[in-house]
Amino acid sequence: MEPSKNKQQQIQKTFKQLFFNILIFIGLIALTFFFVFKDQDLGEAISAYSNAKFSFVALGILLMLIYFGIEAWNIYSILKSFGEKITFRQAYKFTLIGFFFCSVTPGASGGQPLEIYYMTKEKISGAHATLALLIQICGIQIAVMFLGLLGFFISLRMMEPSIIWLTIIGLLINGVALAVLLISIFSQKLTRKIVNFAISVIKFFGYKKIEEKRESVEASIKQFAESAKYIRKNRNEFLKCIGRSFLQMTVYFVIPFVVYKALGLSGTSFLQLFFLQTVLFMATSGLPLPGAIGASEAAFLSLYGLAFGEEMLGGAMLLNRSISFYWFVLIALVVVFINIVRLKTKKDQKK
Repeated sequence: MEPSKNKQQQIQKTFKQLFFNILIFIGLIALTFFFVFKDQDLGEAISAYSNAKFSFVALGILLMLIYFGIEAWNIYSILKSFGEKITFRQAYKFTLIGFFFCSVTPGASGGQPLEIYYMTKEKISGAHATLALLIQICGIQIAVMFLGLLGFFISLRMMEPSIIWLTIIGLLINGVALAVLLISIFSQKLTRKIVNFAISVIKFFGYKKIEEKRESVEASIKQFAESAKYIRKNRNEFLKCIGRSFLQMTVYFVIPFVVYKALGLSGTSFLQLFFLQTVLFMATSGLPLPGAIGASEAAFLSLYGLAFGEEMLGGAMLLNRSISFYWFVLIALVVVFINIVRLKTKKDQKK
């Protein structure tokens, strides 16, 4: 089943909004830096940032490349099991494209639709692409929930009340998302009951056009059912996907420790820095901000103050976000741009 006409129109609309989203993204970064560094010494932060040990910075970049590589491995492995002709290089490219659109759209809403769009442009079935991403998301949600809960209880005594509440909200949002995902995949009957109830409630409040959405919802239910079939037939592949997702998130959560070593610091344990990062991720993942900009920076300053110390804290935040986010958004933008140019060139040649 290829993407429907409505889906194609939705993707085109998303492209039109992209430029606007990038402007908002840049504006949010500027505001974040203004509010963060009005209480921090910018000179000290830049000094710490620029004097970081290159070997550890390079290790941090390598960890991020591995992080994307594991996600690409999951997508590659699942699509290959469907019989799709895909290379690991293509899967890596799609992963970076998804990361970019997740980063610049509120609530990461643009990532998966555009990742699927680019997959279909390279003759991968839209249905198979959708199923691969659903299974990948399911693996990530399981890994994030487990590590987030563990980190929350281990780091509770080091957290401020505001971070505790944000983390609880994040755990609830991710828990509900995981429950909905699992119900949608494994119980069509219950899913239909929930959808019908939701449509009835919305209609009761006078929104008449909700019936028009029923068709696309039915298509989604069928895709979830296909996911269930795939998981039952390929249980080992699904378990491998979950295992790789745990490895992927573990690699990501190691980065603050690498930043700690890059700044020449010692005294705080690897596990303490690791689990603080799981809390930071959980506290900010439920917020509808592009790339959790602003929230991630503020949470880092709140959680890691004792570990990095007042003098190094601003530079540590800058370096951590540069390695795990800013630099790779730019790299992913280049990948998106090259891919757009390549597809346009192909289209022109066919004409």
